[in-house]
Amino acid sequence: MRTLAFQMPDRGGGPTGPRIRVGRPSGRARTLLMTLGVLAVLGMAFVMFAGFWTDWLWYRSVKYSSVFTTVLWTKIGLFAVFGLLMAASVGFNIWLAHRLRPPLSAMSMEQQSLDRYRMGIAPYKGWLLLGITALVGLIAGASASGQWRTWLMWVNGVPFHQKDPQFHLDIAFYAFDLPWYRFLLGFGFAATVLSLIAAALTHYLYGGLRVTSPGARATAAVTGHLSVLLGLFVALKAVAYWLDRYGLAVKSSDFKATGNWTGLRYVDANAYLPAKTILFCIAVICALLFFAALWRRTWQLPVIGFGLMVLSAILVGGLYPAIVQKFQVQPNEQAKEAPYVEKNLKATREAYGIDDAQVTEYAGESGTKDKSTLRDDADATASVRLLDPNIVSPTFQQLQQMKNYYAFPTNLDVDRYGKDGANGKDQDTVIGLRELNLAGIPKRNWINDHFRYTHGYGVVAAKGTTADANGQPEFTESDLPSRGELPRYQQQVYYGEKTDTYSIVGGPQKEIDYSDDSGEKTTSYQGKSGVSLANPVNRAAYAVAFGEPQMLYSGAIGKGSRILYNRTPKERVEAVAPWLTIDGDAYPAVVDGRIQWIVDAYTTTNSYPYASRTTLGDTTADSLTANNTQRAVVAQQNQVNYIRNSVKATVDAYTGEVKLYQWDTKDPVLKTWMKAFPDTVKPRGDISPSLMSHLRYPQDLFKVQRELLTRYHVKDAQTFLSGSEVWQVPDDPTNKSGDAVPPYYLSMRMPDQSAQAFSLTTTFNPNGRDNLSAFMSVDSEAGSSDYGKIRILKLPTSKTVDGPKQVQSQFNSEQQIAESISLLRRGDSEVEYGNLLTVPLDGGLLYVEPVYVRGGGLKYPLLRKVLVTYGGTTAFENTLGEALDKVFGTQSSTRPPDTGTTTPPRAGDTTVQQALQDAQKAFDAGREALKKEDFEAYGRAQKDLQKALQRAEEAQSTSSGKPGGGGSGPSSGPSATAPPSPGG
Repeated sequence: MRTLAFQMPDRGGGPTGPRIRVGRPSGRARTLLMTLGVLAVLGMAFVMFAGFWTDWLWYRSVKYSSVFTTVLWTKIGLFAVFGLLMAASVGFNIWLAHRLRPPLSAMSMEQQSLDRYRMGIAPYKGWLLLGITALVGLIAGASASGQWRTWLMWVNGVPFHQKDPQFHLDIAFYAFDLPWYRFLLGFGFAATVLSLIAAALTHYLYGGLRVTSPGARATAAVTGHLSVLLGLFVALKAVAYWLDRYGLAVKSSDFKATGNWTGLRYVDANAYLPAKTILFCIAVICALLFFAALWRRTWQLPVIGFGLMVLSAILVGGLYPAIVQKFQVQPNEQAKEAPYVEKNLKATREAYGIDDAQVTEYAGESGTKDKSTLRDDADATASVRLLDPNIVSPTFQQLQQMKNYYAFPTNLDVDRYGKDGANGKDQDTVIGLRELNLAGIPKRNWINDHFRYTHGYGVVAAKGTTADANGQPEFTESDLPSRGELPRYQQQVYYGEKTDTYSIVGGPQKEIDYSDDSGEKTTSYQGKSGVSLANPVNRAAYAVAFGEPQMLYSGAIGKGSRILYNRTPKERVEAVAPWLTIDGDAYPAVVDGRIQWIVDAYTTTNSYPYASRTTLGDTTADSLTANNTQRAVVAQQNQVNYIRNSVKATVDAYTGEVKLYQWDTKDPVLKTWMKAFPDTVKPRGDISPSLMSHLRYPQDLFKVQRELLTRYHVKDAQTFLSGSEVWQVPDDPTNKSGDAVPPYYLSMRMPDQSAQAFSLTTTFNPNGRDNLSAFMSVDSEAGSSDYGKIRILKLPTSKTVDGPKQVQSQFNSEQQIAESISLLRRGDSEVEYGNLLTVPLDGGLLYVEPVYVRGGGLKYPLLRKVLVTYGGTTAFENTLGEALDKVFGTQSSTRPPDTGTTTPPRAGDTTVQQALQDAQKAFDAGREALKKEDFEAYGRAQKDLQKALQRAEEAQSTSSGKPGGGGSGPSSGPSATAPPSPGG
């Protein structure tokens, strides 16, 4: 190697300085650089390997390795096939263009300029060709691998046995075949365009295609080559026109009469459809002209044909449909569009499973029954749930948290357990799990976070229809360890909604199981879930994957150590079934001695002909999802126009085992995925009776259906187009955010039912108004023959029936209730309104709303009052029984006889009652003083009121007893007592 010499001035004044030579690195330096380079490459390779290896280990640990391998090999196959096809297409055309290069003759200025580039790349032509083809192949392969779902649905598709009304093709063609054909078409366009660009550049570089040189612009060979490529492009355009004909059946458009529209309208069927057929024929002729140029060696006819095709696309494909729309459709739109609206109505109702919705006219006002009969019917029609699962989580937290490292979810769940002795039926129950809360660990460090504090503990459940004398939940399962009415079960919760980090269990380091009065109890995980860390390769892979180098050398990891991760129920189900859309609300249930998370999952498609589309994130949003994003449906931005609750999944809270059960046995989309992933979904017959008793109708599906039913409850095209019967989902009257009211689970009886059934309910308003237009319920008893039956009570449009917002406004504006609410808000207390429940009763509507108070030193809500209204009469009482008695002016004949066995009130409770009675007297005295304008007496009354309230608060604190203790009976029954509030 040539040396570089630098002359430096001599500090001593000499003419030159010392000569410094810079040569090649020493052997030691070269070895070090090579070693570092090899290590860097190995490091990057191991990082990529770690991600792949840990994924494989996880899928193997949950026994769904077939899902991993099926997806992996499908992606690899698509990557390889389409990557090679793209590389071969571009590479072949570059090679052919180079082979067809003309011999160089007299050099023009243009060619002299290009000659420098030709000489520069000449030694690297092979490498350059390999690099270009490899690059386009990698990009195309990566894009194709993302189409694994499209491929699997196409190759495994099963028929719907239903035909579209326009082309009379099975719906499977649109759901499974057409998306794959469109992908192939897009790939063909990309390959042709890239090949055309690459060939043209090569021809230009080697003189076959000239821009400024005199003479012919292209040689005969170039003309033939490019003509074939252009012919292929136009031929693909012809195929696109032909597929566009079928695409009209699933095309979205904006239709002012209905908003979002899917399918053909009059202009599509009578203008666009024939236009696509005409353009297809023109494109075929134009493609043949380009292919003919291979022999004619001239582009004159092909260019003329291509110009005519473009002109036809503008005139036939654009101008003609616009004329039809303007002069044929708009003057008589309803008559022209009605036949197509009927197709849209039928398809949309079928696609969303609302075609069997039963719409019944409902009076909206009470009938002729006497008040005593109505009072009894109120008890028999519904088991009104007073415990609002969206409010009482802080109460569960305060009374049953036990340790700061436990927590309950923001929104609890509603399920059914045991038997209500009074009614002989399942009891609506509010349930939550005491899950691990890492933020509450006393001392945060790596060992505590991942080895010692690994799981939650126990179920906490309370009767949904009752509260105790103090307004606290009446727990049926509580304490730590949990005990109560539930049968024995595995209480450790290793998998839950809050377990979003990994834990390492089963090794030398003991875990904290739970704590009681005798101190901490330790345990070691005995389950088989998770991945073993005994293998050093596994430890290294997880150390890299989680960025935790401690895993490599920590003494807390040893024989038997297993790592648990991907621990939330929705996350696990989504991972083992990536072809499903997951419901936003996973809920726990005690089934056969184990805590099981139940997850509803959906099959969807966006290609059901004529069915209107909806965005899942928009239609499932309500006041709950606005405040708790964990309740939002997975894949919120997905647009769908077909949905089925095809799979019920369970996740064991101890072992993490995931089971998928077929629920909809007729769904062709599920059958397609079961064919693609055999043995992953168990048959419906494998669902045990105990599990069946806890399955329910999913909320997100219900919310999608209710949104569609705001428009698609009508079956007549003219009414649909007029928009005169459009409904809307009302805003939550107890929430000022303006979000939709959530649906509520409630055991109730619709007018055509003989007994109560666990149901999911909602209400509708007329569009832009607050009065009530309809009430909707769906039977949620999974084991019943009526499961999934939608019942709609449609109120008359000739009279106004108060809707939820108006009822809430009445509650707030009635003077006596407003004064009582003001008293409840004394000091720093806050009043919270629970779920406003609607119950159809004898032609009218019964509204019930629990009222909670938070404050007075208690930072959690307690049930204090119940608001009830029916037939224009409103009551605001301590219990539901008292409120119903007041509304109907009589007591229930089903009141149990007083046998004298009622537990006597404690002394503290009596003191509370007396103090509040004194407060009421003082309040009444103050009101009378104000009427007489006796301000001195008013001041004395206010002082008496303050003293009485203070005595009530002190007495209640003294008599609270053990948190969650029993009360004097169900608050829905007439014998229940709760401390009366002033003004009640």
